[in-house]
Amino acid sequence: MQRVDRWVGLALAALGAVVLWTAREFPNVPGQKVGAAFLPMLAGAGLVVCASLLVLRSFRARPGPAGEAPAPLAAGARLAPLAVVGCIGAYLLLAESLGFLIVAPVLLFVLFLAFGRGAAGALVWALAGSAVVHVAFYKMLRVPLPWGVIPPFY
Repeated sequence: MQRVDRWVGLALAALGAVVLWTAREFPNVPGQKVGAAFLPMLAGAGLVVCASLLVLRSFRARPGPAGEAPAPLAAGARLAPLAVVGCIGAYLLLAESLGFLIVAPVLLFVLFLAFGRGAAGALVWALAGSAVVHVAFYKMLRVPLPWGVIPPFY
């Protein structure tokens, strides 16, 4: 697993570097504090940092005994990637009609549960995360997310 983590980490770091390199040429948007490059640069930097940590972890991991099979994944761990794909599809289908403020907290709650969070923590993080993302896009970046059935209130 260490070798796979190392190569995946290097590939993701290269992808992040390409995003950073490409986004630096995006134009500034008149009247805004942040330009079109802000989110891609943030995502690219985050990708490089996380990929670097994955590569470092691959060097620190201790190999298991030769010939020993890895422990099987729990049923929930096998379903979590399907939950991610399902939530992305659900967001694409429902966001315009229901709105971001309804769809995002529900889907985040489902994802937190799928990845093993408790219900109380999942609810708090889903609500808080959705509110932060909505305010960041609507107020800071001036990119409106779909309101759906909720009329705009600010």
